[in-house]
Amino acid sequence: MDNLSLIAITSIITSGLCIGIGAIGPALAEGRALVQALSSIAQQPDETSTITRTLFVGMAMVESTAIYCFVVTMILIFANPFWNYFLSRAGG
Repeated sequence: MDNLSLIAITSIITSGLCIGIGAIGPALAEGRALVQALSSIAQQPDETSTITRTLFVGMAMVESTAIYCFVVTMILIFANPFWNYFLSRAGG
């Protein structure tokens, strides 16, 4: 196996781990935030609009972590700097 194949395999495995692990954390955090918001709305129905607005802002911030992992995954697959460096050094 040559170095180019090794870089390709490593990039694919790393990108899979990045998006896999990077999606678990935000999913759990969003689920917990939703449970707490619904519990708060059940206790104080008059504050529904405030709780909902705060919930959506918080979920957007949590979701940004998953989006960053997605961007890193796309970079590793389609615009890998290691791949380009190796090709330039190999003369290809």
